[in-house]
Amino acid sequence: MKRVLTYGTFDLLHYGHINLLKRAKERGDYLITALSTDEFNGIKGKRSYFKYDERKKLLEAVRYVDLVIPEHNWEQKVQDVLTYHIDTFVIGDDWKGKFDFLADYCNVVYLERTPEISTTKIKEQLMLQS
Repeated sequence: MKRVLTYGTFDLLHYGHINLLKRAKERGDYLITALSTDEFNGIKGKRSYFKYDERKKLLEAVRYVDLVIPEHNWEQKVQDVLTYHIDTFVIGDDWKGKFDFLADYCNVVYLERTPEISTTKIKEQLMLQS
C-alpha cells in the first residue's frame, strides 16, 4: 500500500482544496491529511473561520481523505513520515523547495495550485461585499 501525506489549514473548504486532495490521493492508496490546529495557526499568524474540530469533520467527509491527523508544529513532518510509513509527501507548489529535506525519507511532490481560487481570495472578496 502506498501512503501519501499532505498538510494544510483547509479553512473555508473549496474546490481548490478538493483538487489538491484528489491529485494527492492519485499518487497512492491511502491519503493522510495533517490539519493545522487552531493553536498552530495562531503561531503562524493565521486565524481560521472554522475551528479545528469543524475543519476536521469537513475533511473526513471528503472521499479522497482516509485519515486526518493534527499538525501541531513545523517540526513534526519527519516524525509523521516515519510514524505513518509515508511513501510520498504532497503539498501545493506555493511551498516549492521548502520541504525538500523530506526527500531523505520519501518522495516529495509539489502540485500546482488551482490558480483562480484560494481561501485568502475568498476572505478578501467577502470583506469587499460587507
